[in-house]
Amino acid sequence: MTRWLLVIGLALLLINKLPPFLGKFGIGRLPGDFRFSIFGKEFFLPIGSTVLLSVIAAIIAKLI
Repeated sequence: MTRWLLVIGLALLLINKLPPFLGKFGIGRLPGDFRFSIFGKEFFLPIGSTVLLSVIAAIIAKLI
């Protein structure tokens, strides 16, 4: 149980710190990444970036 809480905490920390770094490489502005505003709140749906990062992770996992 403690291990899973540690893994989830590290994953959330990583998720919060990666977007500005990945934005420098264009991830987050790919075709299929949707930004829209509803009732004054802005939402971001990174479908294209998610697919790209999943493919990269799968290739790395296959090589290791």
